[in-house]
Amino acid sequence: MSENQQLSTNNYQPKLKVCGLTKLNQIQELISMKIDYLGFIFYEKSPRYVLNHLNLNQISEINHQGKVGVFVNENLEKIVEISEKAKLNFIQLHGDENDDYILELRQKLNPEIGIIKVIRVGSQKSEVRREIGKVFDHAQTDNQKPTTINYLLFDTDSKAFGGTGKTFDWNILNEIEIPIPYFLSGGISLDNIHQLSIIKHQPIALDINSKFEIEPGNKDLEKIKRFVNLLNSPKGTT
Repeated sequence: MSENQQLSTNNYQPKLKVCGLTKLNQIQELISMKIDYLGFIFYEKSPRYVLNHLNLNQISEINHQGKVGVFVNENLEKIVEISEKAKLNFIQLHGDENDDYILELRQKLNPEIGIIKVIRVGSQKSEVRREIGKVFDHAQTDNQKPTTINYLLFDTDSKAFGGTGKTFDWNILNEIEIPIPYFLSGGISLDNIHQLSIIKHQPIALDINSKFEIEPGNKDLEKIKRFVNLLNSPKGTT
């Protein structure tokens, strides 16, 4: 698919999250582009570890309502402390956090801060179902919707906890029950976005990262602009 083709999904237009941000000038440019979610990685082993580039006060001063802090199996008190000091709007849990962990985090966290739980997707849909069940155990009674998690995020499984630049088989999403709105991540690019139309239950947002970088943490803003224009193009135009 060429860059001047567009997404054909009956006027469906997902929100957009740009993750792995490290540069204030790029962040301001993304804000001017009206990007919906800004992702900051607080995982020390990541090449996009934000605290190697920005401090919590600098992040707190970024005027945006969609600041997402990404954590991997982190200490609960540390998440709460960072969320307050950086004035985060969402916490994204990208590790092996289970239902009990998430419930305790919800109790400690400012109630205005949303929680996004990542489900890492391999090749087995049964494994994906099991992972979804693990984080919703407390919500299975009385068929009530879970209240601790605001969104799921499906990403390609990786020992490095994301950032692979690889996609998983999106058809898996058609074969599982997705109980709440979700973000789609994992190797999304200008070349494969047209394939989004195969998904019956569409994501509320797309999460882009490594396919839109010059190097880890240094975003290719022109490529992101082309992606935004592609998403915003009216159906049937070129």
